[in-house]
Amino acid sequence: MRFVLPVFAVLLAIVVLWYGAAVKMNSVWTYDQAARAELEVSFAEVLADTMVQERPVLPAPHQVALGLWQGLFGQKVTSKRSLVYHGWVTLSATLVGFGIGTGLGILLAVGIVHNRAMDMSVMPWAIASQTIPILAIAPMVIVVLASVGITGLLPKAVISAYLSFFPVVVGMVKGLRSPDGMQLDLLRTYNAGRWATFWKLRLPASMPYLFASLKVSMAASLVGAIVGELPAGATAGLGARLLSGSYYGQTIQIWAALFTAAILAAGLVIVIGVIERAALKRMGMAR
Repeated sequence: MRFVLPVFAVLLAIVVLWYGAAVKMNSVWTYDQAARAELEVSFAEVLADTMVQERPVLPAPHQVALGLWQGLFGQKVTSKRSLVYHGWVTLSATLVGFGIGTGLGILLAVGIVHNRAMDMSVMPWAIASQTIPILAIAPMVIVVLASVGITGLLPKAVISAYLSFFPVVVGMVKGLRSPDGMQLDLLRTYNAGRWATFWKLRLPASMPYLFASLKVSMAASLVGAIVGELPAGATAGLGARLLSGSYYGQTIQIWAALFTAAILAAGLVIVIGVIERAALKRMGMAR
């Protein structure tokens, strides 16, 4: 209970502020329409109108909740209006990109730790790659891959992998280098070679770092998948849902898609957390 009350208090404060902002921002339209019709409106009338506008500047929480409910449960999952359908399209690209990015990140980290030349050359490039805005890269990736006949899931997965590999590289390098000198010296006394040291010491020691970076990587992968849907003119996916909502001024649709993405990201991170606890417990590194 002591943990629930603070969370509930923060949530309540956010909802109250959200409603206040919705009234403030949406009332501009109400007053404008009243002025054009040369009518006077009371605050109660303004308040009521700001809660039910079809295309509000800022949807009220109950409008977003209703749009989210209708998108998730009020449509057939095969419908183009279903957020489950669009969420699955984005999730597919997210998981493929996450797999590619994770595999590439682990391989690069192993190479960086065991090869000084890679450490001096690859790591700076990996860091520099993250300074380029993803919105600048995404259209180029889409166009280049489309020119060689690659469309659909893979271009979005490549963009997703671009964002997701860097946290894995950084976390894995830190984890592989976490054993101290005494531990490394102990294995040398047992005549353990480089790869025996890797499998028996470095890799197990890197697991907490790896799982922490995987959570960040998964969230970044989802962002990459959504961004990858924007310049491609996609008709499916949460990114496409956001884009169509912005085209037609459907702010409730935009916010419902945003919350769907947030729920999806939270669910994926929770899954990684469950796997982390099970793996670390089996390795004797957690209770």
